[in-house]
Order: sequence, then C-alpha cells, then structure tokens
Amino acid sequence: MKPRIEIPKVIVTAIMLAGSIAFLLPFFWMLSASFKLEGEVFTYPIQWLPEHWNAWANYKEVWVGKFPFYKYYWNSIKVTVATTAISALVSAMAAYGFSKVQFKASSYLFLIVLATYMVPSQAILIPQFILYRYIGLFDSHIGLILLSSFSVLGTFMLRQFFMGIHNEFIESAKIDGAGHWTIFTKIALPLVKPAIATYAILRFIWTWNDYQNPLIFLRTDKLYTIQLAMQKFTSINGAFYSLIMTAAVSAIIPLLIIFVIGQKSVIEGIATGGVKG
Repeated sequence: MKPRIEIPKVIVTAIMLAGSIAFLLPFFWMLSASFKLEGEVFTYPIQWLPEHWNAWANYKEVWVGKFPFYKYYWNSIKVTVATTAISALVSAMAAYGFSKVQFKASSYLFLIVLATYMVPSQAILIPQFILYRYIGLFDSHIGLILLSSFSVLGTFMLRQFFMGIHNEFIESAKIDGAGHWTIFTKIALPLVKPAIATYAILRFIWTWNDYQNPLIFLRTDKLYTIQLAMQKFTSINGAFYSLIMTAAVSAIIPLLIIFVIGQKSVIEGIATGGVKG
C-alpha cells in the first residue's frame, strides 16, 4: 500500500521549515561575515560565501590581538560552570526536601520561597550591591557565582519531577536503614537525571548570556566575562563589522556545543515530565 499523504501535516511542516530558515539566516550571515574582508561585509546582493577568505586574520585578531578574547572566555567558563554545578546541586537538594521530606509547614515554606520569584531582580540590585561591598564579595568571581547559584525556578522545576517518584521507593529504602542523603544520592537523583540535565543546560545558557550581574558587580577589566568583553570590543572596533561578527560567533560557540551535547537530555527530560502515573 502506498503511504497516505496528510496535506495538513505537509503544510505545517513546510511552514515550520520556512520559519526555521528565516531564524537561521541571521546566524549564517554573521558566520559568513566573520570570514570576509571588511569591504565585503555589506556587499549587495549578499555574498553568502566570501570571495576572499579572511577567517584566519579575523579570528587571530579577536583571540590574541590587542583585545584577546581567550582571557574573557576563561572567565566566563569558570563562572558559568561553577554556577551551573552549584545551582543544579542546591536546587536538587531543595526540591527533594520540599517533595519527599515531611515536616510541619513545609507547604507554607515552599510558598514563601516561590513568592520570592515574583520579586524582579532589578528591585534588589541596590541591596545586593551594598551587601557585597560590605562583606567583600564585590568585584570578584566568587560573588558573581553566588548571585546565580540559588534558583527558585530550578527548585520549583525539579520539585515537580521529584514528586513523580513513588513514595514506595523512599519507604523501602528507609526500612532498609537508608537516611535521606543516601536516598537522595542513590535513588532520587538517578531517577530525575534527565530533569537535572535539562535545568543544568538552561542555567548554563542563562549564566553565559548574563550581562546585568557582571556589569553591576565587576569593575576590574581582567575579571570581565565574555558579555562585557563583547560590549567593550564593539566600542573599540565599532567600524569593523567583520571583527564584531567574528567576536559574536566566538561568543556563541559554547552555547552551540552545549545544545548539541545536551539536546538528547532536554528531549528526554521533557518526555519524562509529560508521562503521568
């Protein structure tokens, strides 16, 4: 039998394909511009493939030139990886406590924690700034890491997955003499690994792209993250769009790598969250 062609599905697929191409075109133009000579960036009609390849000179200038990107790359990697690891661990522990540890007023305490998410981050910048200056964490990577290491959204997100673990597993482990730490590390964490991986990827992207916190809490040039370096690089090389596009491509490479590596975990986490029972 010939396969049946569903016209509505074909139309939806074609529309989504066209939308995907439209969203990817700016990235392809940025990538192409990073390989070009400065005079070829704004040629009309657009040359998607450079006539004269200048990739080596552009990327060399960005990475090891007068404003070397590798220093700021290391700063961003250090801050982002540390923040992601701490935030994922703390959020998972809090989510387990709110979902599987029974104590008085646990639901009310969780509501209080959840209510803090409604406070805009901009509303607490001044108190955070004053506090960091007072305790000596201002203009340091440690202070920047601590700012994003405790996430209400991560706690709420992971709590929903921990609640999906049947209490029979917890009770059986308690009967065998296991404490909460053993249950958390040996039983609960492996069962919600896709959800933790999903949150870790999201936290990595949010922290890597964060511009507000480094702008407010960092002053020393050598401590700048990649986002502040991009802003400074743009102000210095504002007339050279080939170099700006090269810097932009360099800034998003880690995000592409993380997405390619972690997309399977994201899909698995979403699928797991959609299974009931």
